[in-house]
Amino acid sequence: MSTNFIAPLERLASDLLDGLADVLVGRAATLRDGTEHVGVELPRDLYAHAGAQTEWWYYTGHMQTGAGRRFGFELVFFKRRTDLDRFGVVPLRLVANPLYLAHFAITDETRATFRYEHRKSANGLLDLPARASAKRYEVRLGDWSVREMAGAHRLRATLGDDLIFEVALRPTKPAALNGQQGIGVSFKDAGEASRYFSYTRMAAEGRITWGGETEACTGAAWMDREFGTWRTTEKQQGWDWFSVQLATGAEVMVYHLRDRAGRPSEFSSGTFVDAEGRWTHLTFADFTLEATAHWRSPRTDATYPSGWRLRVPREQIDLNITPVIKDQELDTRGTTMIVYWEGTCTVEGQHGETTTDGRAYVELVGYDRSHEQPSITTFLFRDALDKGWRSVFG
Repeated sequence: MSTNFIAPLERLASDLLDGLADVLVGRAATLRDGTEHVGVELPRDLYAHAGAQTEWWYYTGHMQTGAGRRFGFELVFFKRRTDLDRFGVVPLRLVANPLYLAHFAITDETRATFRYEHRKSANGLLDLPARASAKRYEVRLGDWSVREMAGAHRLRATLGDDLIFEVALRPTKPAALNGQQGIGVSFKDAGEASRYFSYTRMAAEGRITWGGETEACTGAAWMDREFGTWRTTEKQQGWDWFSVQLATGAEVMVYHLRDRAGRPSEFSSGTFVDAEGRWTHLTFADFTLEATAHWRSPRTDATYPSGWRLRVPREQIDLNITPVIKDQELDTRGTTMIVYWEGTCTVEGQHGETTTDGRAYVELVGYDRSHEQPSITTFLFRDALDKGWRSVFG
């Protein structure tokens, strides 16, 4: 059928559905209120922001049980206002607004296994209950939650019916403001920006239940908080993000934003935090990242970097970063609509005159491109179908 004939029909359908959405759920907001370049205010900016298009509360950590079992964890909560989102001609706000999403993953280093689950909720009739408070720090999706109590961030999450994770995290350093005084540049384009800060070293203490057996665990965690309203563009096709905790007491966060050819953007940046908690902004020119190995997913055929050399000459840092296991890929097309790699890594190298080691979490987005053709059927039903297959086949 001629494109000249289809295009007017698509515009008509889009206009009709927009009108229906205006009647049923209200007109779409711009999600811009003039505060996009206002600096971070704590503790207020830990709480949810009603007008932000996207916000997340992102935790990763490196833990060890009393019996010596090592594991890494990722627990992240997202809230998305869908006023500006569409599946083809369908405005997403007809389906959900806001939309709550969460990912939880455990890398069992001792047994070399990786497990994860992901969830979404629009607080519909069949959805898990979800909320993000604008008055205190509390985010919840079903029985997964994070809340602040007595100065600690208390996390709870489960995997299936055989794993329960409960931990309290206490910041040992002040929040580091990423970008220019917390005005993040991770998605900056045409004057747009997010607000972005991190707790780069948190003392972790809690318990994990594996198959009915509960063990105490301790370790170190990292928390990233970012919120704003921005656009992704053809120029920005993915990112490589690193959070590094060194035995010297310092931390480094860096990210490369990549274009379609894999070239890093000038808006790539990072933050260095010294042992006393003083943080310094890193520009794109202040660090280098070099992939030293690669891994190909047997499920998606995506090829990811799987080993890196990170250098920050100004801080006399030269590190080799290696995944503890190669397969730490998450297929979250039923929630956040992407396939990505995120996992725990070991670190060895130099910091100043000191030979040091440490731990890192690395996130790799955009190596699988299935999100370029999003499916509303996959978005609505993929997670439920996956759970159904798992319940049948284990």
